[in-house]
Order: sequence, then structure tokens, then C-alpha cells
Amino acid sequence: MAFKIENRRYVGSKTKLMTWIKDEINKHCKKCSSFFDVFAGTGVVSAYLINEFNDFYINDFLYSNEVIYKAFFNKGKVNIDKLNAIKKEYNEIEHLSNNYVSNNYGDKFFSKIDAKKIGFIREDLENKLKSDFITENEFNILLASLLYSADRVAHTVGHYEAFIKSSHADCPFKFELIERMNTAGKKIKIYREDANVLVKEVKADIAFIDPPYNSRQYSRFYHVLENITKWEKPKLTGTAMKPTPENMSEYCRNGAVDAFKDLICNLNVKYIVVTYNNTYNSKSSSSKNKITLEEIESILNKKGKTDILNTPYKFFNAGKTDLKDHKEYLFITRVK
Repeated sequence: MAFKIENRRYVGSKTKLMTWIKDEINKHCKKCSSFFDVFAGTGVVSAYLINEFNDFYINDFLYSNEVIYKAFFNKGKVNIDKLNAIKKEYNEIEHLSNNYVSNNYGDKFFSKIDAKKIGFIREDLENKLKSDFITENEFNILLASLLYSADRVAHTVGHYEAFIKSSHADCPFKFELIERMNTAGKKIKIYREDANVLVKEVKADIAFIDPPYNSRQYSRFYHVLENITKWEKPKLTGTAMKPTPENMSEYCRNGAVDAFKDLICNLNVKYIVVTYNNTYNSKSSSSKNKITLEEIESILNKKGKTDILNTPYKFFNAGKTDLKDHKEYLFITRVK
């Protein structure tokens, strides 16, 4: 079974909302051919809208997400027979020694055996790329496949802030390939940049904005996948075995409102589409939004006429919050 782009666990993923989002975009945004996915996350928004527009600008500041976008969206030729042979090779490995992943994450985020396999495969991919046995496109596909395969057996609830100590995987690690998107005829540019800087460089018809709104830093939530992607093998500390903090978003701090104002001010688009979930009154300090619905509305109204839509939606819950009548909001602004 090949992994589709939506087949991963990710906090804030819009997969289950995409039918509604797509319908509202098509209803409100007319004569558009280019789409700017400013905080692309899993990439499912661009993937779901791939047949709606011609040009896509896909951005996220996580290294793991950049590799995943390149794997799913890039058009470059690949040798499918070679990829399948490597998949078979990886699923037959056994009797492995300890490595960086098993020493740090074994019997924590993964079983010891699974961690050995993940570490071995990651090192082997590096060697295959350096020896030109695989191309860069093939490397991205295989690395993204490893990230999806590892996430499938991780002892987590969908992020890597902590691991489940009593978790026992129902099925052992199995290496599966991703299923690339059909992007024929599309122009796609992939970025890993600060969104507030990038918006000054990109011109598009629609900007889709789904930034983090609370104190949960995604670079810390997904530090395990980031570490496996970068493969710099830093020293890790703490119970969750985290590296030194990096890529800390201003949207998860008290400066979130000013960052959002700056972002909206510098957008060069016809339409702005913003998603927002109403956890501002959450009992959990990490879940509580740094920007209120009213602040977003006020900032967008200065840019143009804004319609506010909503739909019932179950939010991510770590156990401390019980918000009734929870909704996902969609702001669609027609820029003046």
C-alpha cells in the first residue's frame, strides 16, 4: 500500500475539512490561476486543489515538510523499478547493530528493533545519494517514504512532544513508498522560508494562510522527523530527546498579532483565505490561541471585504480542554 500525502498524523491537518474549504474557495474566489500555500503543513491543501489552479507556491519552514513536498509534487523522472528494489531490500534487513536512531529513540518513540531499521535506512539513503546510486528526486521520495513509514509505528499520539511509555506497536516497521501526485501541466515552486519574508517575493491570485495560533512550536512537535531528515546527528537531551531549539515561530509567541499584521500587509494577492479554530478560551495554556478571531477579522477588513464562514469541527485535544460547539472558521478576503 503506497502512502498518499494525507496518510500522516499531524496536528492541525486540514484533510477532513478540504471538501468544505475547496467548495468555499471556488464559490468566493473568481478567475484565479495561482495558489500560494503560505504555511503548507502536510501539503494536503495544495494536493487537494491541484486540479483547480495552474501555478502553486508551497512553503513551510520544517525540513521534513520540504522533503515531503518535493517527493510528492516534483515532476522529475525516477526509476520505479529501482525504488521497488530498494523497498524490497529495506523490508528484508535484519540482525542490525545499534545506530544513532536506536541509541536515542529506541524503546522511546519507536521499538528498539524498529529504531535500528529506521537508523540503518536513513544512513543507507545518505550513502546511496553520495555515491550517485540514486538521484536527488529518488532520494526525496525514499526519505519521505521513510518518514511516513516511521510515523506509522511511532509511539505517539500524532506529534513528538512526548512518547507513550506503555505503547507496543501492533505491527512492526514496514517500509512503504509514497504515491507521487500527478502534477503534469502545473508549475510548482517549493520553499522552506520564513513566511513573513517570502510574502514580499511571491505574487499570486490566492494566498491560503493556516499559521500556528498557539504556543505549540511545530519544530519541537516534530523534532524526531526533523532530526531524521536533516541527519546531522546532534546530541539530544531531556526525556523527549530533543536537539537545541531552532525554527521557533513568532506565531506561537506573544508577538503573533504583530506577525500576522505584517504578513497580511505584505501579501500581493487578489484573495486571502485564512483558516482559524476557536480554542481561544482553552483551559490548556499551550492550546490557547495567541490571536483572537476578532483580531484576525479586524486585520483582514483593513485589507479588503471579508466574509466569515464556519463549520463544526473536532479540534486537537490533549485532555485538558472540552470546548463545546467547536468550529473551524474560514475568512475569505477580497483585497481592495
